[in-house]
Amino acid sequence: QVHLVESGGGFVQAGGSLRLTCAASGLTFSNFDMGWFRQAPGKERESVADITWSGDSTYYADSVKGRFTVSRDNAKNTVYLQMNSLKPEDTAIYYCAARTRVRTEYEYWGQGTQVTVSS
Repeated sequence: QVHLVESGGGFVQAGGSLRLTCAASGLTFSNFDMGWFRQAPGKERESVADITWSGDSTYYADSVKGRFTVSRDNAKNTVYLQMNSLKPEDTAIYYCAARTRVRTEYEYWGQGTQVTVSS
């Protein structure tokens, strides 16, 4: 059974940093592209960043470019999201997700971790 467990969320002041971690189990991690998504209250879920199975290609939403960095460690079955220069509008529940390399839709999702940025 696949499990994705996010951690590292919390409360931070604007301009601060957080590092989110997503630990994966029950899958061959290196066969999966990984993504980070977020959902703020009253808003739709949006893609934040993703990284290919090998880590050689990444994508960022325009709203986080230059501030967030996605990375992965296939030896540890873990993907990270380093978030710097946080803004109040980054406040949301952050989710990690996994998709098999050949697929376009994400198949597995974590439970999410809350990030709150105060002004």
